[in-house]
Amino acid sequence: MAILGSILKRAVNLGNKIPKRTNYYAQQSKVLKKLITKAEHTAFGEHFQFTKLLQEKDPISEFQANVKIYDYSSIYKEWWYRAIKGEPYVCWPSHIKYFALSSGTSEAASKYIPVTKEMLKAFKRGSVRQMIAQANYNLPKEHFQRGMLMIGGSTLLDFNGSHYTGDLSGITAANIPIWFQRFYKPGKQISKYKDWETKLTEIVKSAKDWDIGVIVGVPAWILIIMERVIEYYKVDSIHDIWPNLKAYVHAGVSIEPYRKSIEKLTTFPLIFSDTYLASEGLIAYQERPNPEQGMRMLLDNAIFYEFVPFNDQNFDSEGNIKPVASALTIKDVEVGKDYALLLSSCAGAWRYLIGDTIRFTNLEHAEIVITGRTKHYLSLCGEHLSVENMSRAIKLTADDLKIDINEFAVAGVPHGTLFAHQWYIGSNKMVSEEDIKTRLDFHLQEINDDYRTERIAALKDVYVKVLSDDAFIAFMGTKGKLGSAHKFPRVLKGKLLEEWQGFIANYKNIF
Repeated sequence: MAILGSILKRAVNLGNKIPKRTNYYAQQSKVLKKLITKAEHTAFGEHFQFTKLLQEKDPISEFQANVKIYDYSSIYKEWWYRAIKGEPYVCWPSHIKYFALSSGTSEAASKYIPVTKEMLKAFKRGSVRQMIAQANYNLPKEHFQRGMLMIGGSTLLDFNGSHYTGDLSGITAANIPIWFQRFYKPGKQISKYKDWETKLTEIVKSAKDWDIGVIVGVPAWILIIMERVIEYYKVDSIHDIWPNLKAYVHAGVSIEPYRKSIEKLTTFPLIFSDTYLASEGLIAYQERPNPEQGMRMLLDNAIFYEFVPFNDQNFDSEGNIKPVASALTIKDVEVGKDYALLLSSCAGAWRYLIGDTIRFTNLEHAEIVITGRTKHYLSLCGEHLSVENMSRAIKLTADDLKIDINEFAVAGVPHGTLFAHQWYIGSNKMVSEEDIKTRLDFHLQEINDDYRTERIAALKDVYVKVLSDDAFIAFMGTKGKLGSAHKFPRVLKGKLLEEWQGFIANYKNIF
């Protein structure tokens, strides 16, 4: 088996030495032309005259001028509902075999995101590139023969006679290459379980039999698995069970609120590697060891990107994109500015607002960080508080008070005729709510100038309620969102806020 590790490491090192093209606009132009050509004779392509677009000197400009911007609701109502009913050649020239169920973190109704065979290939290509990037971490050859524990949705997909539905992680796991199956954990049988507690129990029971080198998943669930394994086997560290565990590939939310808690469960530091994986595609991955450098976008992997400046000209106060919004291409973006992502893909998404906001940290390497969601910015009165601001302030507050804060959420609430912020903080020991309020408010004012201004004006107070981490997990359970890629929303609004407030009113908090 050491021979296999040597072969894989040599392949990874060789792949990492292949020169990377840096003309990103040319890459993206080529991608869009291929997408338009492929979808030329679909219902969508005929409606927007893709044949004519291909004859233009500047297809990108014509594409942007003629194809409108869609969010999920509008593209579903106009186009995707037909594909879900089984109609082929709607937005992509095939019958759609898979639909990934995704509700993001705020919406109650499930979204049905098409996943084509071309998109599955794109996922695989992106994953291989992420593996190639491991050469930058100088890992031993033995690392490449260890198991990879991937925590996702059930691979037992639902079939309605026309297509399969399930979590994206379940769809991709059900389609993993044969050569990778020997490395994949928890394996075919456990991966079929839909019930989170059943899956968790089986993972814990089998943990001692696996030689895990990499774990992959949303931080909240990985943390729970580590704690359960350590408790079950009565050991001090996860490395007592998986001594060769070297890396954690995380996605979905910022790792920072969870980092300290995870580090307490290890004997030696893990390599933390970020990934931008959505139901709509694998968008970026961490190529270089320093996390502050961001994630490298995959700009030649069957997705064409546009970047809408996230400002009042393009979005309303609720995070809805305006009809007059203007989008940039990769050649026009700037470092340090927030953009909402539009994507056109080999799964039949066209100028589709994915809902995330990103910021470029390095244009030469096309590296980005995720700054939040278009509808998860909290701006009651102009404070423009992003999820990135929140995560950073929470980390600094936890450091100040020498506590762990893994989960948190915030809501805007009335304060007379003005406003206040209501914070919900997860901690597994009793801490002073007043101390958290003081430090959190201080750090947010240091981080965000708009927030500091509004604390003097319309944002009159900050309230803090401390709950156990179990409260956040239990609420996710009531929504049927335990495990997989689900995560607790950082900003609570509308019906979700009402449900949360009703839940905690009856929740017995035990420290």
